[in-house]
Amino acid sequence: MIKMSFGMIASVALLVLGSSGGAQAQQSNMTFFITSTGSGKGADFGGLAGADKHCQSLATAAGAGKHKWRAYLSTSAAAGSPAVNARDRIGKGPWQNAKGVIIAKNLSELHGKNNLTKETALTEKGDRVNGSGDTPNMHDILTGSQPDGTAFAGEKDTTCGNWTKSGEGTAIVGHHDRLGLRDDDPSRSWNSSHPSRGCSLDALKSSGGAGLLYCFAVN
Repeated sequence: MIKMSFGMIASVALLVLGSSGGAQAQQSNMTFFITSTGSGKGADFGGLAGADKHCQSLATAAGAGKHKWRAYLSTSAAAGSPAVNARDRIGKGPWQNAKGVIIAKNLSELHGKNNLTKETALTEKGDRVNGSGDTPNMHDILTGSQPDGTAFAGEKDTTCGNWTKSGEGTAIVGHHDRLGLRDDDPSRSWNSSHPSRGCSLDALKSSGGAGLLYCFAVN
């Protein structure tokens, strides 16, 4: 049986607290994450405002509520309202994950050669998100965006009714692990890989998703 002095116990306690404090400090400085949960209604977040609120709530629970958070989502022009580009909603960067790793320094890098991979695209809790080869696969992240972060033109639904549908419709998704069934750019795209099979949670799951979002701190 190992006996520990008061000094040894105190040292261990300080070490644990220091480690915990460091992790909490990193998360408070977090400016990017993938949501650990979806809306519970597939691609229906109640529009952009609801998606932003989802990001803000998760960030606040993780200790990063001092930032203003936005969901990386585009919307289509509808009912007299212009289209919204995901890239125009998320600030200028730089952005770092819950572990303090920079994923992109600015918008150009984010939409070019960024550092977004399965190992770096973490949740607000600092956890990895299942990707291709994992069970279940959850690498389809909702974006509704083209590779440059802009909205699609035309009448085709690419945003599940601007993030209000949980049944029929489609949304463009990206692969956070940069893997796909083909060895081409769309399959490896983090923000514009392919359309979903529908807007319900079951439809999103059928192609490897869980209705998750990318969240970025604007400030």
